[in-house]
Amino acid sequence: MDTITTFETNKRLLSLDILRGITIAGMILVNNPGSWSYVYAPLRHAEWNGLTPTDLVFPFFMFIMGISTFLSLQKFEFRPTKNCVSKIVRRTFLIFIIGLALNWFGTFCRGLSSGENLIVAATHFDSLRILGVLQRLALAYGFAAMIVVLTNHKKLIWIIIGLLGGYFLILLLGNGFAQSENNIIAIVDKAILGVTHMYKDVDPAGNRIAFDPEGLLSTIPSIAHVLIGVLFGKIITENKDNHSKVEKIMIWGTILAFAGLLLQYGCPINKKIWSPTFVLTTTGFAAQLLALLIWIIDIEGKIKWSRFFHAFGVNPLFIYVLSGVLANVIGTLHVMHNGATTNLKTYVYEVLLRSWAGNYFGSLLYALAFVSICWLFGYLLHKKHIYIKI
Repeated sequence: MDTITTFETNKRLLSLDILRGITIAGMILVNNPGSWSYVYAPLRHAEWNGLTPTDLVFPFFMFIMGISTFLSLQKFEFRPTKNCVSKIVRRTFLIFIIGLALNWFGTFCRGLSSGENLIVAATHFDSLRILGVLQRLALAYGFAAMIVVLTNHKKLIWIIIGLLGGYFLILLLGNGFAQSENNIIAIVDKAILGVTHMYKDVDPAGNRIAFDPEGLLSTIPSIAHVLIGVLFGKIITENKDNHSKVEKIMIWGTILAFAGLLLQYGCPINKKIWSPTFVLTTTGFAAQLLALLIWIIDIEGKIKWSRFFHAFGVNPLFIYVLSGVLANVIGTLHVMHNGATTNLKTYVYEVLLRSWAGNYFGSLLYALAFVSICWLFGYLLHKKHIYIKI
């Protein structure tokens, strides 16, 4: 992701960095409660159809990635040169491999925590989940970026419509709206990846089913998601006046959001299958928030409140990966308490927080503390002008 090093260098990107930082902080917050049994409703994903605030953070980041993709490829004049294509392929591969490595590290740490030796814990390749958040980002970015450099940009809107419309037909004809292993998305993943390499969800009856919310087939609409972000990147670049940016981004954002909300009666809003209406609604909301931030930060000049999020926004992928590593390490390390061993996370939540703050608020405090620790790393990097890019 391209970033800025100072507020003055390129003010038009500050709002984007802040929005990116808000989403990264949100992703870390919802991924790290003190206990999954005690999470406030807005910090949970919708079980199937529907939308919660938590369901917005991942698609917001994907939307931002689309804008950043436009700004990045603009340096190559959107031509499929050797340097441009190699950069796209390299970035796609690295993000995917980092996501896979993060999955492996989680499996490794859980093995150690359960008492397995190093070799056994490190070799659970037969049950390693292949897909995930970073893997979806990688695939969506890679395909979208190649589309951007290989096609006329006037055709992007038709490509987006084709991807979303085609995916809707696949869902409609393949039982795609059912929370079941007979869902076409699950069928494709089981055939290509295998059940042991998939995420295990829970169906309405409480049964564990092989269904991956970052599945291969549902990557199709996420490509369209990134391409919509690309078109907003074009709006940002072509409109030099901030008032004009706010006006056009807000108008198109509102159109997308209303379209998604109205069409949900025939195509439910659903994050786990990344439904077309989920794409429209979340990109619309993301655009509206971006327009609001441009107005607050770039037009009104109110930036002090945003500096906390700036540290997240300029090193987003590094801090996200760091949060995943820290979460696994904290869940693996053991401490002594009252003559018994317990992992560090349980000790902090149950002994230091829940004992006086209660179940739910204690769980939230743990998540906020975790976000603060990640912010500290981001702040130190930002203070030293260290920006880790892929």
